[in-house]
Amino acid sequence: MADQDSTKRTTSKKTSAKKPTKKASTTKKSPGARASAPRAEPGTRVKASEVAAAAARQFAELSSKTVEGVTGLQRSDDGWVVELDVLELRRVPETTDVLATYEISVSSSGELEGYRRVHRYVRGQAEDPA
Repeated sequence: MADQDSTKRTTSKKTSAKKPTKKASTTKKSPGARASAPRAEPGTRVKASEVAAAAARQFAELSSKTVEGVTGLQRSDDGWVVELDVLELRRVPETTDVLATYEISVSSSGELEGYRRVHRYVRGQAEDPA
């Protein structure tokens, strides 16, 4: 009988030692635990400054032109419209450089969708009052 008691004790020790380990490991790996992790919302709005910077960077990559600055930014139904002043032709002296204003269409997630040149002018030229 002594042998049976020691066998039962050994078995019960092994079983009790394994159960908490299994429960702890299944709790950590459960899909519910991952679902509660913070995630970005698909409809999260992008900041205006981020849109302008991304539009300037993407335009410069596509066109290989130097962006002088952002001169306009407006939210549209589908995203954003960004206006950039761009160096088209470098001249000496700099006051005779040819610049252009481009209108950039940007999606609501911040990706460039298209662009077009809307105005071309010489750097030192005063704008006509309209």
